Amino acid sequence: MSDFGDDDRDDPVRGDEPMFDDDEEPVEEFDAEVPEDEDYGRRGAEEEENVVIGGDPSAAAAQARKKGGENRLAHKDKKIPTEERTTTPYMTKYEKARILGTRALQISMNAPVLVDLEGETDPLQIAIKELREKKIPLIVRRYMPDGYYEDWTCEELLQ
Repeated sequence: MSDFGDDDRDDPVRGDEPMFDDDEEPVEEFDAEVPEDEDYGRRGAEEEENVVIGGDPSAAAAQARKKGGENRLAHKDKKIPTEERTTTPYMTKYEKARILGTRALQISMNAPVLVDLEGETDPLQIAIKELREKKIPLIVRRYMPDGYYEDWTCEELLQ
């Protein structure tokens, strides 16, 4: 019985005839055997060399360890010295947002405040005041495309 009450009508889909004939065998549309190719095993290694690692430094380090390259550097060896930094000493709006959010979270979890509060209770406003007075104890790490990185303190960056 149907919810719609139309059990009387002839429906070709729900008829007495089966949808498939039992006499016919189903035809496979693909070969079960994989064709033998002499360079089949080598193709996977070539494709692996063309993989591009994203901006994640740990993924790049893992890929370098996996390949076993002879000129691998440890993460600490990829730090660009302070006198050789090439990026601008200006804080981007993305760095500013991340620094303020991180510091506000620290303040909300009872980290010591480094400026006079003057009755302020909002952690974000306190973080903004600390940034304005260049008292935030955080370091901005900027990764370069080649895997090296530069460290800038919040005191060094201009807003």
